[in-house]
Amino acid sequence: MTIPRRSLFGAALAVPALLAPSLAAARHTAAQTTAPQPAMAPPAAKPAQRDLVLGTGAVTGLYLPVGAALCSLANRDGRVRCLVEATEGSVFNLNALRAGEIDLAIAQSDWVRQAFSGEGRFAAAGPFADLRTVLTLHAETLAILAAPDSGIAGFADLKGRTVNAGPAGSAIRTLFETVARRFGWTDADLAGLSDLSPDRQGELLCDGKAEAVVFAAGHPNGAVMQAVTGCSGVLVPIEGTPVDALVAERPDLVKAAIPGGLYPGADEDVPSVGVVAMLVTTAAVDEGAIHDLTRSILDRAEDLGGLHPALRSVGRDILAGPVAVAPRHPGAERALTEAGQVSP
Repeated sequence: MTIPRRSLFGAALAVPALLAPSLAAARHTAAQTTAPQPAMAPPAAKPAQRDLVLGTGAVTGLYLPVGAALCSLANRDGRVRCLVEATEGSVFNLNALRAGEIDLAIAQSDWVRQAFSGEGRFAAAGPFADLRTVLTLHAETLAILAAPDSGIAGFADLKGRTVNAGPAGSAIRTLFETVARRFGWTDADLAGLSDLSPDRQGELLCDGKAEAVVFAAGHPNGAVMQAVTGCSGVLVPIEGTPVDALVAERPDLVKAAIPGGLYPGADEDVPSVGVVAMLVTTAAVDEGAIHDLTRSILDRAEDLGGLHPALRSVGRDILAGPVAVAPRHPGAERALTEAGQVSP
């Protein structure tokens, strides 16, 4: 599997980050740099700097700038060099990680759980037993927007209404259906869902072709903002006993809130449910390198919110969050213990 080299994004970000060069070119350059030079004394030994390539997401998506923020903090101590790769997202990242083509990845917690267990889209490959977690990042919640005159005030009001939840099999649709079944929806109820592409959500709401549309994203999100401002969409709270029971049974899902003040008309937090973005690696990656990267991020956790809005609520407690979808890497565990975030 070859990771596509995407256009650079540095101009769009206010954080310094390193983009991963061609690994072959990097090795060639390193070989030239370290070749012995006749009649010259060898340079003084320096601590080895370890390169770690981080697979993120699309150039236009959220994972790329989030990955850049993480690498920016990780690189400040100079013990590791974290390099950012633009990729196709969670599933691609987990497959590339398994193939040894990258060292770190950002992926949704539900995909991490499935990859580790060898379920769903990863069933053919079998369990990814060497998959390890490093840190927990931001929540990616269901965001349901209802038309302002629809009378939809909660999830229970959605049954029997015109709802677009995205194409069958998509991450958005799968998460929505999982929650809907907890609210008593049957196969017949789910069959009534519209399945148009998520990039048409705003259009459907504005044109009155849907009474509610469904997103799953970190916040703030441009598409959600467009639907709120352009179509007067109203965020629908997702809460109650069905949500409590679901989260209790599914370690890859969390109760979360869409923070108030991010979108016009939503001054208070809006309760929801979703997955979390996670920083993951494999058992084969050097313990010392993962320790140093993790410790550098933990020591500067208060800077995360200033590097990207999606990370404003991510502090040390969130980073150390017990999302038990795969074992923690021993290097990360040691760094978290040193920082007082987990008990030795």
